[in-house]
Amino acid sequence: MRDQAGRRRVRRLAIGTAVVLALAGTNGPWVYRFATAQYHQYKINRPEYKAANGHWDIIEFPKEYRQDTIHAALLHTGKVLLVAGSGNNQDNFDARRFDTRIWDPAKGTIKKVPTPNDLFCTGHTQLADGSLLIAGGTKRYEKLKGDVKKAGGVMILYNENPDKPMTLPAGTAFTGRQNGRTFVSQDPVLIPRATKVFDRAGKWLRNNPGYGRVYVEAPLEGSQFETGTQDNYRIRGLTGADARNTYGIAQKLALDKKDFEGIRDAYEFDPVAERYIKVDPMNEARWYPTLTTLSDGRILSVSGLDDIGQLVPGKNEIFDPATRKWTYTTRTRQFPTYPALFLMQNGKIFYSGSNAGYGPADVGREPGIWDVGTNAFAKLPGLGDPTMMETSGTVLLPPAQNEKFMVIGGGGVGESKLSSRKTRLIDLQARSPRFADGPELAKGTRYPQASILPDDTVLVSGGSEDYRGRGDSDILQARLYHPDSNSFTRVADPLVGRNYHSGSILLPDGRVMFFGSDSLYGDKANTRPGKFEQRIEIYTPPYLYRGSRPSLGGGPQTIARGASGTFTSRQAAGIRKVRLVRPSASTHVTDVDQRSIALDFRTSGDRITVRVPENRNLVQSGWYMLFVDDDQGTPSVAQWVKVP
Repeated sequence: MRDQAGRRRVRRLAIGTAVVLALAGTNGPWVYRFATAQYHQYKINRPEYKAANGHWDIIEFPKEYRQDTIHAALLHTGKVLLVAGSGNNQDNFDARRFDTRIWDPAKGTIKKVPTPNDLFCTGHTQLADGSLLIAGGTKRYEKLKGDVKKAGGVMILYNENPDKPMTLPAGTAFTGRQNGRTFVSQDPVLIPRATKVFDRAGKWLRNNPGYGRVYVEAPLEGSQFETGTQDNYRIRGLTGADARNTYGIAQKLALDKKDFEGIRDAYEFDPVAERYIKVDPMNEARWYPTLTTLSDGRILSVSGLDDIGQLVPGKNEIFDPATRKWTYTTRTRQFPTYPALFLMQNGKIFYSGSNAGYGPADVGREPGIWDVGTNAFAKLPGLGDPTMMETSGTVLLPPAQNEKFMVIGGGGVGESKLSSRKTRLIDLQARSPRFADGPELAKGTRYPQASILPDDTVLVSGGSEDYRGRGDSDILQARLYHPDSNSFTRVADPLVGRNYHSGSILLPDGRVMFFGSDSLYGDKANTRPGKFEQRIEIYTPPYLYRGSRPSLGGGPQTIARGASGTFTSRQAAGIRKVRLVRPSASTHVTDVDQRSIALDFRTSGDRITVRVPENRNLVQSGWYMLFVDDDQGTPSVAQWVKVP
């Protein structure tokens, strides 16, 4: 009866569409547009179309639960953590309105979660126990040139005393020796003691001064307080030797744009209690940092803008989940903000060159392999469009054992209009790894969203041709990349444009969730301010329109590396792939967590026995989705498995 009713509905729609199309000839453009839309809806909802192209559905939360989602992560409870913080909204920031939601895609429920600080533009990654580590966020919003009323900037403070450090409180005044102008610090600052330098015979040669940085600004508004050249600054309140040994140097202090500033705060989000737990703060404030799991399970925190709006000068640090404390790495290395950093099977870090924003155009942009312990960095050649890596996406292609990566799209540094159509591929297991161009995108694409699917394809969707979707340049297209044939196939078009502040997450049922988008303007002429996209969109891939899907049940909840576990499936004899997929934590075109690992398996009757690889760098400790695929490429609903 249901099939007959469905056929009748389709027939009525087809007849109605035909009548409207017939009327279009006598009723002009409006009727024609209406008819075209009606036919399009008929076309994309046909079963055969869905089976070939998949289908998109929009989910709009009740008004009181909507937010400007900037970050999203899949939790091992099957729910999705949606983090906005202030949501790129100055009014929310000023009012201390910070938002987080927990959404259950299976039940359709949504819940508000108290948010302890502005976690807008934070960093995050999955921890071994299933918690999510979140570090950094926003201390101050940017001020554009024209909005800045007090001249200011960064002052470098020096301490030439080798016997004691100096601490200067917020509100310390600095007066230029030549220009005579006074500026006031906005935060306290510690200036380390000087370091004594000796020759080989032990004879003292000199003292290398310790230094700190602080943001200063004029006490009054007006351009008359701007300085155009470097000056040396006396520190008010210091006398004697302290006054001689401690001083400031600043370049131009002006009414220029002031960048965002970061915070040091760090939290673990408990997915069971559904609350934030504060942990030891980072040593450096960070806004736009990347968090990446290391070989030993500790977490590396890299880059970001600090508490005076400057790029952290290569001072990277590591979080130990056992102690919940941070320590600096022994050596420095600088990257642009949100660098794409992936743990390799040899324990080193692959940097693809992808990043999402701030930093000099000539520092830390080249891709390479980084040994964090020794700080050695081996550059990788052959990158296509190397100057257009900002806002590009990088994905570890499935299966992860092959250690092949794809870099997708990207654009010029900063607010450049340039965008790249290129994809670039690299095989890190090759004797001499080198990038090569892959299949091109239809358009130059900034902010592409990419999600690994359990059938070993990669869904690439959305993005925009221009910076933050300027000129109404969102790309309403989606493609599946096939690693086995190195090719794209076009699938159903998304309904919602996605550019800056957007991302995608693979769900346990095999669908993909899309969130966010923060267009700078809302029209082609760039005259109307853009509106943050609060709707969620779900893509159902073609493999879920092929009829029944294999079942998967039973089995252990924990499987150690090198060990096996047995599950049940009525379709066990037809299973062709088993994949262990790490859940995503996505923001700003950066998702270094997601990976799909092929598992060896054997079947007997209705049982499937799977084995987890032994390499801890391939299979990082934590929770995973276990999928089985049948001979049609249709995946099961995932079972959650923990690898200790």
